[in-house]
Amino acid sequence: MPRIRLDRVGKSYPGRPSGRRGARTPTVALQDVELDVAAGEFTVVVGPSGCGKSTLLDLLGGLERPSSGRVLLDGEPVTGPGPERSTVFQQYALLPWRTARANVEFGLEAAGVPRRERAARAREFLQLVGLRAFEDRYPHELSGGMRQRVAIARSLACDPEVLLMDEPFAALDAQTRETLQDELLGIWQRTGKTVVFITHSIDEAVLLGQRVAVLTSRPGRVKEVVDIELDARGEPGDPRSSARFAAHRRQVWELLHDEIDRARTLEREAVAA
Repeated sequence: MPRIRLDRVGKSYPGRPSGRRGARTPTVALQDVELDVAAGEFTVVVGPSGCGKSTLLDLLGGLERPSSGRVLLDGEPVTGPGPERSTVFQQYALLPWRTARANVEFGLEAAGVPRRERAARAREFLQLVGLRAFEDRYPHELSGGMRQRVAIARSLACDPEVLLMDEPFAALDAQTRETLQDELLGIWQRTGKTVVFITHSIDEAVLLGQRVAVLTSRPGRVKEVVDIELDARGEPGDPRSSARFAAHRRQVWELLHDEIDRARTLEREAVAA
């Protein structure tokens, strides 16, 4: 049984009133999405802008309910948020009045974990992301990359089975982004978490994912799932420079190319209307 199963999942939203009677045409974000994610797997989802990637993550996190189909976790329907899932967003969402350690403790505090235990666990996960020496710093005293590490540590401290990541590195500079990509791979390999990662970057998708699910333009469907095999992943050397990386990158790009063109056409038509 897969850890996550999306079974013909669809999601629609009410459209704006139009015409004399103010009729609403629904906006279909996702349609008949089918995807399985095994326990401990790192799956990346890519697709053109507006294809429903973030909506998909909201459904997995229980922040939204599907309009059709089922979202299953270990065979049980997802009906809302739960401690077995944790989300890391593009924006760090740290509490500015709390130190790095206190931010990591926040979820543990809400779960009723005793003070001494949650402090120890917060330090453990700050160590994991390389920020043990910065536990008493406030968010404004940390760089963007460091703040995102705190956000990752906060998500991991609650020991979720599934880590959901919505373009967590998109706002970072290229050097910091590459550093955190490598660190995230190391964390995933050490913890064995199931990860679903959303990105616009093909390079990031190929580097991180064991599998890359390519979505179509709106309404989003799974066009194809690409298995990624990189000899150098986890080994000395940079997998980005390998011939296999280049081949996978080209494969994903070719799948995306027509969808991006189609998405741009839909945007032009919407503006013209």
